[in-house]
Amino acid sequence: MIIAIDGPSGAGKSTVAEAVARKLGFSCLDTGAMYRAIAWKALEEGVSLEDDQALGDLARSSEIQFYHEAGEPLPKGVAIDGVDVTKAIRTAEIDKAVSPVSAAPSVREALVDQQRRIGATGDYVIEGRDIGTVVFPNAELKIFLTASDEERAHRRVRQNVDRGLGSMDYEEVLADLRRRDAYDSSRATSPLKAADDALLLDSTGAYIEEVIDKICALALDLERKGD
Repeated sequence: MIIAIDGPSGAGKSTVAEAVARKLGFSCLDTGAMYRAIAWKALEEGVSLEDDQALGDLARSSEIQFYHEAGEPLPKGVAIDGVDVTKAIRTAEIDKAVSPVSAAPSVREALVDQQRRIGATGDYVIEGRDIGTVVFPNAELKIFLTASDEERAHRRVRQNVDRGLGSMDYEEVLADLRRRDAYDSSRATSPLKAADDALLLDSTGAYIEEVIDKICALALDLERKGD
């Protein structure tokens, strides 16, 4: 089974995806980390973030690896071409670079192929911005998770403080979230939007556990109906 969770940055997708996967015994695929790794590589090699062909060549020639621990649904680390970039891809610099990289058609084509191959190997909870619309349009369960701009910004700041990475300035984070929303929603390739058959969940002011429990209940109900 594939559970697709889409939504804007800071909506809680990663937290929800990991918890749902843990409860159901599924694995997680961190698609966002894949785009961030390509963005990091592009900056390291001086590849223009506006050069679709060069970015696509980079994505096709780069090997992205996830490190897992037994029994853990979420990878503990990510590397690109043998270089551990687990922390490097969570900086404010990458926050800004990842939008143009993820909007590049050639990059999306290269990474979507990889994501589909991985998803075909088992039960996955996969979060991103176009999982239910483009990557896995036939996913058994599709969720579009959102929250208010202000709540998402507060969550991202708390996350950055906990990790010791990224901007910890609320106004800067809020402005960056809104910039990314506008960019991701208006891009020509795989724009951020809810799939027609996705369930919309707004986590503003809600306990995240309520969202997790609802998704798990829906998945278990689908499994029972499929038996």
